[in-house]
Amino acid sequence: MRWPGILLRIVGWLLTPLVVWAASLWAAWVALRFSGGFDHPRTALYAALGIAILAGTITLYLWMQLLRRSPRLRKSLHVTREGLPDIEDPGPPTGGSTPPGGATP
Repeated sequence: MRWPGILLRIVGWLLTPLVVWAASLWAAWVALRFSGGFDHPRTALYAALGIAILAGTITLYLWMQLLRRSPRLRKSLHVTREGLPDIEDPGPPTGGSTPPGGATP
């Protein structure tokens, strides 16, 4: 049961760059699809690159705002408020059970 948890944590860490990458590719595709054509291929390439960078930046900003405002999402993805991997061990679970003798392991 340990490996699925590790895999989910890695996917959570990679979700931010994947979301930004997907948004930038989608925006570049939409821009080229509905542009009506360009005179030169280089102009189309520059337009797609500019729109992809703009869409990626806006998506990254919105994703980071969502991470900052949603503690549940941060906990699920094991990331900090800045979107960085949360690699600190949470420690032993807190509960009312203590080992016999009252000593901690």
